[in-house]
Amino acid sequence: MSNTTTSTPVIETPRLVLRMLEPHEANLAVAFYRDNKEHLEKTGPKWTKDFFDLDRWQLQLEVNLEEFHTDQSLKLFVFERQTNTIIGIVNFNNIVRRVAQYCNIGYSLAEDKQGFGFMEEALKYAIKHSFEVMNLHRVMANYMPHNVRSGKVLKKLGFTAEGFARNYLYINGAWEDHVLTSLTNDNWRDTLS
Repeated sequence: MSNTTTSTPVIETPRLVLRMLEPHEANLAVAFYRDNKEHLEKTGPKWTKDFFDLDRWQLQLEVNLEEFHTDQSLKLFVFERQTNTIIGIVNFNNIVRRVAQYCNIGYSLAEDKQGFGFMEEALKYAIKHSFEVMNLHRVMANYMPHNVRSGKVLKKLGFTAEGFARNYLYINGAWEDHVLTSLTNDNWRDTLS
């Protein structure tokens, strides 16, 4: 199923706005990652040498838009309304349709914004969008066991632990174990028939 909408979603919450970035806004992505480099490097893949290059990010944002329009992903940046600055990301990756109707979700939050409920709020509204608008049946989220904060957020949102994967993802230069969780959409609509 291809995404037939021409505009990208804007998801508003009481304190946040979640939206995709356009290629001309690449400087905003670069600033977010540069400001949070030390914190975010610990929980993601190793960053390439050109990670902070504006041209690289313009291309990445073009790819993000193409993937959205072909129903492969939805990569949102989380803006704090009060400051109108990016404080995090919420990505729906690897969207699979047909008999599966699922995706993987990834998320990150600026270190100085943790502990205020921002990520729980962002995920709650983003997942609601993925269920109600995108009509996904299942969202899967995986976290490293030592990332207790992430585990608590997922539990609050109703995610169920389904397993444990040894050496699951290559994070910052090392294979890391992950707890596998998911949340399913009780109101999924059968559009396959």
